[in-house]
Amino acid sequence: MIDSVLRAAPKVALHDHLDGGLRPGTVIELAAEVGHELPVGGDAEALGDWFFAAADSGSLVRYLETFEHTVAVTQTAQALRRVAREFVADQAADGVVYAEARWAPAQHTRGALSEEDAVIAVRDGLAEGMAAAAAGGSPIIARQLITGLRHHDDALSIAELAVAYRDDSVAGFDVAGPEDGFPPSRHSAAYELLNRAHARYTIHAGEAAGVDSIREAVRECGAQRIGHGVRIIEDIEVDGDELRLGEVASHLRDEQILLEVCPSSNLQTGIAATIAEHPVRTLDRAGLKITISCDNRLMSRTTLSREFALLADAFGYGLDDVERFTINGAEEAFLPEAERRALIDDVIIPGYAALR
Repeated sequence: MIDSVLRAAPKVALHDHLDGGLRPGTVIELAAEVGHELPVGGDAEALGDWFFAAADSGSLVRYLETFEHTVAVTQTAQALRRVAREFVADQAADGVVYAEARWAPAQHTRGALSEEDAVIAVRDGLAEGMAAAAAGGSPIIARQLITGLRHHDDALSIAELAVAYRDDSVAGFDVAGPEDGFPPSRHSAAYELLNRAHARYTIHAGEAAGVDSIREAVRECGAQRIGHGVRIIEDIEVDGDELRLGEVASHLRDEQILLEVCPSSNLQTGIAATIAEHPVRTLDRAGLKITISCDNRLMSRTTLSREFALLADAFGYGLDDVERFTINGAEEAFLPEAERRALIDDVIIPGYAALR
């Protein structure tokens, strides 16, 4: 598929970490302001290469270590506003029309900021980015998805913030961080609060841990979407053209619980060796509901258009498939129903029709 067509196609980015999408040049400038030592000197291209190589280890734990540098340089309101503003600009430039920027406020309180201060700074940066994108002819809706960390004990306070700011830029709540050994059920009080408030949340599962992690996220914790979820392939038996789904895979299919699949990132954390070996095609054939995202554009040196191009090359997906995955994402976006329908009917469907 032609790159220019993919860039022009309206897209939805549901799984994109704010601190994993900084521009290398921004990291360099912010590091100089706060005196943070980077692993590579002042060349943006070389630093971008370092992030990609360091993340390309096959280990989720090693992958997560790269975030120490992006987090270290975003400990002020000014820095968070800048990276949120640039997040919107970069998404809009890639044809994204709806994006959720997920990030963990607790990681940005090493200085003077409180978690609430940090949420407000990101809110303001997203608003600035949306205004600039609209003025430039590339309107986009951007929300923040605030994250509690699996290995911390702050999920309840983050969930409280998600509810408090639900009408002020916060789309919902997420649980992320080291998956293996830190089950999502540790944070049951957060889910209870969110459910009482009818708030939306997703949980990372099925990336570093397997089917049991997905089962727990969905059955015990009530996740409305699953971040990654690709190890559900371990619950699908492939016999030629026939697919036999196990209990958890069948539940995901029957309930149409969205999997936020991030192909390039999955290669870096060891799900598969190549895109052609990635399980996304099999999951799609099995009837699971899938959308495509980048996870961390800096660490994977990617864009959403590039992710779709990789899938098109590997599996023969065409523009209809890109539209289908995009509508899946829009249907499960953490927006009010009327706004989701408007996004699909007024932006996505006409946008794809114009490209045919």
